[in-house]
Amino acid sequence: MEYQVLARKFRPQTFDDVAGQEHVVRTLANAIGQGRIGHAFLFAGPRGVGKTSIARILAKSLNCETGPTATPCNVCPNCREITEGTSMDVREIDGASNRGIDEIRELRENVKFAPAASKYKIFIIDEVHMLTREAFNALLKTLEEPPGHVIFIFATTENHKVPATILSRCQCYDFRRISLGQIAANLGRLAAAEGITCSPAALSWIAEAGDGSMRDAQSIFDQVISYAGLSISDDDVEEILGLSDRRYLYRLSEAVLRRDAATCLMILEEAYLAGIDMKHFYSMLLKHFRNLLLVKITADGSSSFDIAPEQAEKLKAQAKEVSRETLRRYLDILLSEADSLRRSQEVRMKIETILVRMAYLEPVLPVGDILAALESLEHKLQRETPTSQGGESPTRIVRPPREPMPAPRAEEPAALARPEEIPAGTEANPVKNSVPGEDLKKFIKRHNARLGAKIDAALSWRFENGCLTLAFPDDYIFLESVMEKSQKEELERIAGEYYSQKVSVTVQTVAESRPRASSGNGRGEKAGNLNEIKREAMNSPLLQKVLDEFDGAELIEIKPITDKKQGG
Repeated sequence: MEYQVLARKFRPQTFDDVAGQEHVVRTLANAIGQGRIGHAFLFAGPRGVGKTSIARILAKSLNCETGPTATPCNVCPNCREITEGTSMDVREIDGASNRGIDEIRELRENVKFAPAASKYKIFIIDEVHMLTREAFNALLKTLEEPPGHVIFIFATTENHKVPATILSRCQCYDFRRISLGQIAANLGRLAAAEGITCSPAALSWIAEAGDGSMRDAQSIFDQVISYAGLSISDDDVEEILGLSDRRYLYRLSEAVLRRDAATCLMILEEAYLAGIDMKHFYSMLLKHFRNLLLVKITADGSSSFDIAPEQAEKLKAQAKEVSRETLRRYLDILLSEADSLRRSQEVRMKIETILVRMAYLEPVLPVGDILAALESLEHKLQRETPTSQGGESPTRIVRPPREPMPAPRAEEPAALARPEEIPAGTEANPVKNSVPGEDLKKFIKRHNARLGAKIDAALSWRFENGCLTLAFPDDYIFLESVMEKSQKEELERIAGEYYSQKVSVTVQTVAESRPRASSGNGRGEKAGNLNEIKREAMNSPLLQKVLDEFDGAELIEIKPITDKKQGG
């Protein structure tokens, strides 16, 4: 007897045999039971999901001698002829090879004749989207008002190519991809019926290779049986499906998560020498990191994404010690480079640079952890804020006036006078403004807000003979930034606009943070502690991670947060 492949031998013969299309089966069965049978149907969906099989089952249900019925007997002459493809009243037409207007004219002529031995004359046109525009136009009138004994069933994988005028005359059914579990269960039944031994893991791998298509999975299963015989081992399936490439994926992703760039390059070298296509390998790597992220996010719900159970366990173990944010960053990198890699002539070199970039990427902390750490640091700053003498709630630190200080007396050292040494009630004489009503600090902030925020902590300002002199505490956290050449040049440019002349800038320092001997209430020590906390905040790794997380972020100033006074 001639051998039949599994896809033909085990083709569904009743609606109950159909897997993964419950919504279509239920609607058609109810329509038959209620006598609400349309004159034209369009089945659209991916390849190998049961469109033609359901079309034949529908034809048998309508033409069965016991019908119309949702459960054809499959033993009467009409059912047997439809199953064997020899029925005179059920005609299957390939739309790809009968796509012209002449074939449609012939079909229109045949429609006029009554069925030979059945109740309905049924035309099943596969890949109907291949018909020409003229052929579709010739079919319109017949499709809209066919004789009562004629039913059209169209099947297509590309329903967007079918004209809207045709769609509006049909009942349209969208077929879905079949889940991995349903395909694996079907293959298990086939293996039991054929006396074949195969592990559930191997069946899952074959089902996954089918990519949602039952026919593709059955064809692959046929190929595996031809290779391994009736006793199929996992190694046989790995060999014929090329799943040994997955071993490189797990090793490579493990090296990336360990931030071991050298190992990443060595594993890629092994895969290249093993003859693996690099573009295909990159697609597998992209899918692997996608699965890692899905398993990390969904935990026990990962089976909903058609990930085999044994593969999900390996992915969970690998993703256990890495954050969701880090995995998302890895996937973003792979996705952003996918298009350029497809066009690249040096695919291997491109993948190497991507892997090195991923391996040297700093782990990304969850935003919640960052906020919690910043909140803890905020409380610490608040506890260290100087309090008033009466033991009241902490008050906001008030800096001394930052207007230009008077020139030091002749008997004083050449260093700038400290703000604390100005007698109470004495106001420093402000520099003459070139812009009425606007002092220099506001002018700088208006032109460069970041620079204005950094120099706002200056203890004194002095402008003489075209030279602007600023004094800062020697432990000011932004002192190095202010003294950079680019910052000084920008400050000179803005000050030059303010004074309408060429200005040079000089930055000096004073020992602001050292406690003074005359401080009897410990405020000098408190100020020193506050500066230490500011330096700690500036050098905090958490702060650096925050700056890395948000593109373009820059630290402008650190201010202590204090409570407002209660009751005025």
